[in-house]
Amino acid sequence: MSEVKSYIEQHKDRFIQELFELLRIPSISADPKYKDEVFRTAEAVKESLVKAGADNCRLIPTAGFPVVYGEKMIDPAKPTVLIYGHYDVQPAEPLELWTSGAFEPEIRDGYIYARGSADDKGQVFMHVKAFELMMNTGSLPCNIKFMIEGEEEVGSANLAPFLKENKELLKADVILISDTSMIANDVPSLTVGLRGLSYVEVEVTGPNIDLHSGVYGGAVANPCNILAKMIASMHDENNHITIPGFYDDVVEVSAEERAEMAKAPFSLDEYKKELAVGDVWGETGYSVPERTSIRPTLDVNGIWGGYTGEGAKTVLPSKAYAKISMRLVPNQDPDKITELFKNHFERIAPRSVTVKVTPHHGGLPVVTETNTPEYKAAAMAMKETFGKDPIPQRGGGSIPIVALFGEVLGLKSVLMGFGLDSDAIHSPNEKYGVFNYLKGIETIPYYFKYYTELKK
Repeated sequence: MSEVKSYIEQHKDRFIQELFELLRIPSISADPKYKDEVFRTAEAVKESLVKAGADNCRLIPTAGFPVVYGEKMIDPAKPTVLIYGHYDVQPAEPLELWTSGAFEPEIRDGYIYARGSADDKGQVFMHVKAFELMMNTGSLPCNIKFMIEGEEEVGSANLAPFLKENKELLKADVILISDTSMIANDVPSLTVGLRGLSYVEVEVTGPNIDLHSGVYGGAVANPCNILAKMIASMHDENNHITIPGFYDDVVEVSAEERAEMAKAPFSLDEYKKELAVGDVWGETGYSVPERTSIRPTLDVNGIWGGYTGEGAKTVLPSKAYAKISMRLVPNQDPDKITELFKNHFERIAPRSVTVKVTPHHGGLPVVTETNTPEYKAAAMAMKETFGKDPIPQRGGGSIPIVALFGEVLGLKSVLMGFGLDSDAIHSPNEKYGVFNYLKGIETIPYYFKYYTELKK
């Protein structure tokens, strides 16, 4: 497949510019004011598949944003690889922290800066361009289908019914996903596990209106103060989560597997320097890589209440709010964890306030096997292009639909991502390496090659 590198070299500038066009569209699924832009992005993804040579390309409606579908079926006797990704992105706020516009992509120091560059437009577009490469060089060895959704960043609520209604259309042998990261550009890795998720919003109410903090302060409970105390109480002195029953179903990772994980290169000093922190924080008894992969967590994602405008306003607020996410590990059920959180949060609230817990979305944790043709093909493809075997590693993030794919479609998923943990996804100045983008385009055709050979 010598034509792979030469095709990329010939077309790399166009590949980057076409990605830029996609990145300029603010497809923020969480904000209703961007609804039209999300639909516009879906149409742009569909057109990119048409131009690359896919058949049967269309937008399939859901109760929310549409799923982009396309395919190239060259031989029903050959395997079919189903590509999954998402075209929606996270909100870009706080906008003032971006060095360049969130939806004005530019390259600095070898990185493409823009919201969605790594999560997940850049990684989705690698597959589109790799498909184009295989079509134009006559090297597509098996069938391919694309299923690119527009609601991953808001929980993929409409994907389950979509899968159930389109099982025949989506029939395949494996699902290939690039929505994860590698250890480093010179240390390739494949994700073999993802944490699950329980996401809730809490509301704490004190008095029925905002009050003068001088007249009422000290006599009436301040919801902001109470909420802060309640949240702080959810970790003990060892940063262990204090919700009763939270750890009951946690599968402890063996000493042998922890020893294997420890072989992956990791520099604590570089980690702290990259994040500009004086020290790390987390559950006692576990390393940083373990805390972010094999252990559950509870974090506040946003907290607000009272007066937050310019200047001062001496107010005792009526309400305080927080958004809280809990990352889960194998055997933890998101619905059960949400209920445990709700019961605990209500139980620890003083009588001076009332509380409300609103569940948002969640997903099951996933661990994949490494002895299957699906995984082996990915390992062989990465070794081909990186020159070394990839390290299997568990990821700290969540892709709730991976478990759903197994449940509804009966398919294994391969998580072959090309991003880096330092790409600042979900943060200001999100970036994606030009190296990573082009290396993904180079590697994906080899996955198709080796998977087809292993499935003979």
